[in-house]
Amino acid sequence: MYAGNAVTSSTSAARWKDSPHNGDTERLAVASAPVDYEEQIMTTRRLAFSVSSIALAVLMSTTAGAQSDRGSGALRTPDGHPDLSGVWDFRTVTPLERPDELADKEFLSEEEVAAYAAERVLANNADLNREEKKEQTTARGQVNGTRESTDLALAYNNFWWDRGTVVVETRRTSLVIDPPNGRVPALTDAGSGRSAERLQINQRPTEGPEDRPLGERCITGFNSGPPMLPAAYNMNVQIFQTADHVVLLNEMVHNARIIPLNGSDHGTVPLWTGVSRGHWEGETLVVETKNFLRETSFRNSSKNLHLIERIQRQDEDTLVYTFTVTDPTTWTQPWTVELPMRRSDLPMFEYACHEGNYGMDGTLTGARAIEKSGE
Repeated sequence: MYAGNAVTSSTSAARWKDSPHNGDTERLAVASAPVDYEEQIMTTRRLAFSVSSIALAVLMSTTAGAQSDRGSGALRTPDGHPDLSGVWDFRTVTPLERPDELADKEFLSEEEVAAYAAERVLANNADLNREEKKEQTTARGQVNGTRESTDLALAYNNFWWDRGTVVVETRRTSLVIDPPNGRVPALTDAGSGRSAERLQINQRPTEGPEDRPLGERCITGFNSGPPMLPAAYNMNVQIFQTADHVVLLNEMVHNARIIPLNGSDHGTVPLWTGVSRGHWEGETLVVETKNFLRETSFRNSSKNLHLIERIQRQDEDTLVYTFTVTDPTTWTQPWTVELPMRRSDLPMFEYACHEGNYGMDGTLTGARAIEKSGE
């Protein structure tokens, strides 16, 4: 399901886009209880103001020193740490996992890069070879990046999407760099059980508005993290720094992670995007995140998920983002992803998704019509 005219921002394309939503997002039943909406609105406004104030303070405190350092090639903040600030674009056509046809090939040759990228762009664009795509699947069983069994398979072309068009600079055939086969490890028995349960939940008809998926109301996004991975659009992150905090602001669902660098512990309370704590290891920012919620779990992982993210400045225009996922109740071994990010010269626009969202209204109207007809 997706919201008919819901709109999101896209810094890379610098234009507004429609926002289809992932039908695989887990549905969350919300308890019916009286709500003080005026108090809720005021609380939301206060929270938004607080986050905005922190981000502005961080930006103001780093801009002057960082800009002068960039001019000298130092790329340092006033407190001496590597300057990671700015808007960073992580689009790419390189897949998360190595395709079967490249099973024994870790890197593409320079000659193979252009041909592979062109193939992936063609496969992702529904308007190219449209009739052929109606007759057969791609090598990965997808059309336009979407499973053919869904109604989105041929609905959106590259005008609406903002996918990557080039492979990563390392020419790797997958973003997964460990295990060496470039594949996500097998699920444990517990992980397989949760995956089957999720599939069953997503395939059954919903029982009411509270049972609709979170993504349909723009509450969750498919690439906002943590951790961050490329997807269909909104693949930008803005980084702010002070001496004792880092803010990772994702374009998708305007998700802001405010990460202390003061050595404080993670506590025991689970939060929407987990609890992140950071520190510097030489030239690398290391962020450790625990205490995840089930509703926002990464790839259906459990509450035992332990995430380590590393961000390192490679040069003036490139960050190298690496993360390692460990969850012995989901995967049979830890696995690691490496994703280069490129500096963007464009600002990051507001993520406006639920505004103008008539998907829920249409869904409920259709359900009431069916009930009235007695079907």
